[in-house]
Amino acid sequence: MQTAKSGDRVTVSYIGTLDDGRMFSNTNEEGPLEFTLGADEVFPALEKEIIGMQAGEVKNIVLAASDAYGPRSEENLLKVDRSSFPADMELPVGKPLTVDFADGQSLVMRTVEVAEDYLVLDGNHALAGCDLTFALRLDKIDPGS
Repeated sequence: MQTAKSGDRVTVSYIGTLDDGRMFSNTNEEGPLEFTLGADEVFPALEKEIIGMQAGEVKNIVLAASDAYGPRSEENLLKVDRSSFPADMELPVGKPLTVDFADGQSLVMRTVEVAEDYLVLDGNHALAGCDLTFALRLDKIDPGS
């Protein structure tokens, strides 16, 4: 029976959960995930676990935070004067904002603190610092050329 190898295009279904059991992603809602093994389209540690699996095989895969979105970094927190935003703009905690930097880069950041004269924005990925568990099924293997 065929096993998945680097260069193969694979289709997987999964339910992704955090240590506390909360679901962060679900292909039942989003549709199956298709990618090419070895093409850096998903976390390398996830690819490594899928290589060698057979179509139809089911596996629980745990990725440490360092193998997924990395650790949370205090360097990714930004304190911004409230006056940088329109006075009538609602800025609740959790609101995503696109911040344009002087070097031309843009980054979506989440509001994590709102005070009268400043905001604290978080540029960390929402899952940074989290270990991720995938209850994964390898649905299909299309051999690479």
